[in-house]
Amino acid sequence: MATLLDFIGNTPLVELNRISPNPNVKLLAKLEGNNPGGSVKDRAAYSMIKGAMDRGELTAGIKLIEATSGNTGIALAMIARLFGVEIELVMPASATRERVKTMEAFGAKVTLTPAEGSMEGAIDYVREKEAKGGYLVLNQFGNPDNYMAHYRTTGPEIWRDTQGEITHFVSSMGTTGTIMGMSRYLKEQNPAVQIVGTQPVEGSQIPGIRRWPQEYLPKIFERERVDRIFDVSQADATAMTRRLAREEGVFAGMSSGGAVTAATRLIDELEEGVVVCIICDRGDRYLSSELFG
Repeated sequence: MATLLDFIGNTPLVELNRISPNPNVKLLAKLEGNNPGGSVKDRAAYSMIKGAMDRGELTAGIKLIEATSGNTGIALAMIARLFGVEIELVMPASATRERVKTMEAFGAKVTLTPAEGSMEGAIDYVREKEAKGGYLVLNQFGNPDNYMAHYRTTGPEIWRDTQGEITHFVSSMGTTGTIMGMSRYLKEQNPAVQIVGTQPVEGSQIPGIRRWPQEYLPKIFERERVDRIFDVSQADATAMTRRLAREEGVFAGMSSGGAVTAATRLIDELEEGVVVCIICDRGDRYLSSELFG
């Protein structure tokens, strides 16, 4: 009999044929909201918890604590519960109420840090708690199990479903786990595949995408593995997220709108190709925000 964990991954890959600006370029979207926990982060969360258990780092009496902007926290809360592990999740107070309530529904303790401190403030809080002992920090920003989840699963799925015809991969960059794992896998299959990242323009706030200060740059990030980075504004990401719902029937969060915005700009420059982008989660996590207002 299958368990919930068996249904992480193998998400649909669908064509966006109304939004693509060039009929000679296929724009494909990987619908990660179809994971059990509702986002791409199910993959990394399972990989990190399982890895910690296999290495003997997560033993009886040890609690997990992690800073998160939302989706990783939901995935960790769900999977930690399946393994009977206590977890505290730390987020900026600006997180949507849907995310907080979802984590709590899985039995996690949720701590909100001041919104003005952003993710950096949540990370600092976690470091302070870790120093006191009794907690294990999975550290999605520096944990190889994060990107290896995508090397082992997301990459092979996309390669299989495009029959090896993918020419460009576009992803938002938060922890950078997705883009790091995908770059490793796809470049091994075909070094010509272009890896394209997305980050917010200075001053823009796009949940799930970060423009990291140098001192907080994720340790798993290797700039040389990304061929190109597009800066996307909050306004453009919002507009594209709404277009995805209204024109393609894809109900997603703003980070997905950011990735698709970058993908359409890229396609404007291409004569042909197969461009794949990640739709990170589902839009129902943002209904209390102004995203669809």
